[in-house]
Amino acid sequence: MINVTKTFLPPQEEYQAILKRAWDAGWLTNRGVLVRELEAKLKAYLGVSNILATTNGTLPLQIAIKALGLSGEIITTPFSYVATTSSIVWEGCTPVFVDIHPEYLTIDETKIEAAITSKTSAILATHVFGNPCHVEAIQVIADKYNLKVIYDGAHAFGVTYKGQSLFNYGDISTCSFHATKVFHTGEGGALFCKSSAQLKKLLYCHNFGHDGPENFLGLGINAKISELQGAMGLAVLPYMKAILEARKAVADMYDDAFHGKALQKLKLRDDTQWNYGYYPVVFKSEAALLKVKKALEAEQIFARRYFFPGLNHLPYLKKLKFEVSDIVSTRILCLPMFHDLQKKELEKITSIVLHII
Repeated sequence: MINVTKTFLPPQEEYQAILKRAWDAGWLTNRGVLVRELEAKLKAYLGVSNILATTNGTLPLQIAIKALGLSGEIITTPFSYVATTSSIVWEGCTPVFVDIHPEYLTIDETKIEAAITSKTSAILATHVFGNPCHVEAIQVIADKYNLKVIYDGAHAFGVTYKGQSLFNYGDISTCSFHATKVFHTGEGGALFCKSSAQLKKLLYCHNFGHDGPENFLGLGINAKISELQGAMGLAVLPYMKAILEARKAVADMYDDAFHGKALQKLKLRDDTQWNYGYYPVVFKSEAALLKVKKALEAEQIFARRYFFPGLNHLPYLKKLKFEVSDIVSTRILCLPMFHDLQKKELEKITSIVLHII
């Protein structure tokens, strides 16, 4: 069986050796030594100013909305994972969708300004599949209308744009460290911000509002990452170079197989160093996609319709139509992509796809 993704597992003895430090200390949560060490190493690896590790990748979105004091409407994309929109609704705000660019698949920055009203407080955009949004244009709009900017960078670990981490853009950026991601802590995530003052606020927001055992600075929630998760991150991080190189090799083989064929591939924004987290392809029709998906599944190969359906079709929101997103979401399929996908397996996948299209 070949799944759309596969978790990279470091040697078990290496994970256990790191975890033993937590056992010896008798300290499994509340920002132990492993979590703090992981944050320091990620800060250096990514080249970011401030990072706060969390227990998953959804709470950072909710905390970012709360910490920035957002209310009213938040402009966002209909083409992302459900957490992007559900976090807005969960925090009592209203998502206002803007269509996506037909090639980059990120929010179409040329359509944002028309969606701004007197109730708009922020833009929450997703670096879809790790492909950067047009961060410069979005920042110009935000500055013009005094809006905050949050980037959902769930897929963006290790991606650089114009020589620096994607997490350095916006007021707050977030990431997921879920087991299916390029870098993972089993389950986890992170918040990124520019200032130490903002980091302090995020710290108390993610720990019930605590500032020490007997003082509270404000409203908070529990988003703390454990030492078990921290140990996994510390065990995975040394393998990132090999993981990224292996994933690039898989992407290159896909590219060679599909060169000149009737498939739309993700167009990366210029000056992007990508992480090869996904391999999405867009078919000419939904019927073609369904035929390919069925043929793959007959061979125990499981691709994923990611993202489908579009978030503008969520049952708790008013149904709206978006020309590009609605088409892409029905025709896009993420093919298997992981570090040890074998050439023989990849050839089987591509032959099935090419036979049908």
